[in-house]
Amino acid sequence: MDQISSYQVFPLGVIRRTQDEIQLLIETPYRAALHELEHFSHVIVFWWADRFDSPETRTIMQCEPPYAPGHTTGMFATRSPIRPNPLMITTCKLLEIDEASGVVTVADLDAVDGTPILDLKAYFPVCDRVQKATIPAWLDGWPEWMPEKGIGLEEGEAELFAV
Repeated sequence: MDQISSYQVFPLGVIRRTQDEIQLLIETPYRAALHELEHFSHVIVFWWADRFDSPETRTIMQCEPPYAPGHTTGMFATRSPIRPNPLMITTCKLLEIDEASGVVTVADLDAVDGTPILDLKAYFPVCDRVQKATIPAWLDGWPEWMPEKGIGLEEGEAELFAV
C-alpha cells in the first residue's frame, strides 16, 4: 500500500446487556436518526470489538476458529472480533424502539455489555441477503437461516473469541 489513510469513527451509543434484555443505548445527538426505524423488523448493528482492540491483535491474520476445531483460516474467513480493524456487524430482530429516550431493544446480539455502537442500518432484504449463498464444508451443520432465538453471545462466551 503506497499511502495509508486514517478515518475518524466515534460511538453513537453503547450496548447494554442484562439477564432479561439487550438494549442499544443511543446518545442524544443521534436519537433523531431512529425516526421510522420501528417500521422495520430487523436492524444491522455495527459495533467495535473494543475488548479485542490492541496493536497485537490487529496483527493476527490467521486463527483456528472455536466453531471449526483443527481448521486454520485467515481472519477474513471468520466472524472473530480479532482482526486488523475490529469492526463487527450483527443483524438483530427489533423488539422495541423508544426514540425519545434513545433505547432500542433487540432480540439477539453477539456483543458484550458496554460495547460501543458505531452505526445502525435498517435491514433491507433486497440489499442484505443473497439467494444462493454458500459456505465451506468445514462449516457444515450451521443452520440455513438465523434461528428465532439467534446464535449470539451467551453470558460468559466472550472468551471464546480469544485466539
